[in-house]
Amino acid sequence: QVQLVESGGGLVQPGGSLNLSCAASGIIFSITDMGWYRQAPGKQREWVASIMSTGTLRKYSDSVKGRFTISRDNAKKMVYLQMNRLTSEDTAVYYCTIVRRGSPDFWGQGTQVTVSS
Repeated sequence: QVQLVESGGGLVQPGGSLNLSCAASGIIFSITDMGWYRQAPGKQREWVASIMSTGTLRKYSDSVKGRFTISRDNAKKMVYLQMNRLTSEDTAVYYCTIVRRGSPDFWGQGTQVTVSS
């Protein structure tokens, strides 16, 4: 069955960096668009970044553009989110998603990112 397993979350100080990973299984990863979403306490889940199956097209929300980088390794069936210059506004549970027709279609269990001094 389809599985998405995120890892790499944790506690980091403002201005620091984290690299999230997502391991996919049960799908033909090389033809699947992927994305990252996040949900902060008391807020709705929001889109963070997406990457097409070939890795050639990447999109970012305005709130993370220039600080976050999404990437993928099709051979390893992995998708990554490198997060730099983190602020308290980035504190959230981060979810890896399969993207179909531009919308999230399957979710991982999430990984907590906390930015605090």
